[in-house]
Amino acid sequence: MRRRVEISAGLLAFRRRQELELLLAHPGGPFWAKKDDAAWTIPKGLAEAGADLLVTAQREFTEETNLAAGGAFIPLMPVKQKSGKLVHAWAFEADLDLGAFASNVFEMEWPPRSGRRQGFPEIDRIAYFTVPIAMTKIIAYQQPLLLELQSRIAEGG
Repeated sequence: MRRRVEISAGLLAFRRRQELELLLAHPGGPFWAKKDDAAWTIPKGLAEAGADLLVTAQREFTEETNLAAGGAFIPLMPVKQKSGKLVHAWAFEADLDLGAFASNVFEMEWPPRSGRRQGFPEIDRIAYFTVPIAMTKIIAYQQPLLLELQSRIAEGG
């Protein structure tokens, strides 16, 4: 039985330095190559029907970053993409070693109509950003995730 709405699940890592910093991922591939502001995302992926969403989020995080997510996971309110896809997210505190970053690869025809297939990393880079910078970097529909986490941290959560 097919779901009416596609669902993705992802993780938002954060650390506390002088300011709260959030880990974002920049999508790989030619479409995103020259985009920066409003292009970054949380590591996430499509969830199979009936799958445990937190387990899916953890698996996608590791596949897309080569980093392990652990600790207490803070559920955030789901957000909706323009396509209608619902994105469930959890935050977790971690000062990750970004030097270990590596991403899985996807294939697509490139250049278009060339008949040649080329591999690209799903995520081409990751970085921690302070909240004001992260708000300009992240794709607009995911901004509520950052604001909710910031609010919960400020409240002592």
